[in-house]
Amino acid sequence: MSGSSSSKTAAKAPNEQELRLQANQFSSELKAIASKIGELELQLDEHNLVIKTMTPMPEDRKCFRLINGVLVERVVKEVLPALETNRDGISTTIAQLTTQYKKRDQDLSDFQKQNHIRIASA
Repeated sequence: MSGSSSSKTAAKAPNEQELRLQANQFSSELKAIASKIGELELQLDEHNLVIKTMTPMPEDRKCFRLINGVLVERVVKEVLPALETNRDGISTTIAQLTTQYKKRDQDLSDFQKQNHIRIASA
């Protein structure tokens, strides 16, 4: 009998470890998504600032744009629409990542409830 009870204990230990690994994976994914959202929000703020600055300028005014590490001379009427398009794309991406974050956070909560896991606060 003692052989079967020790095999149950041995079978349970990896299960706890697997649960811990899954919970850590959820947390890591949430941190990565939150980090990316923060990074994109900074880019969005930069785009908004540049758009706000360039909007009152004459359309034929010279400006410079950094494209793939190369500084390119353009005029405001060429750059402003591209900046607005980029800003809109960044906003869309932030919204998608926020939705993804909320879903993963809910998945983590459901996983914790299902497996009776509580996160210990430090």
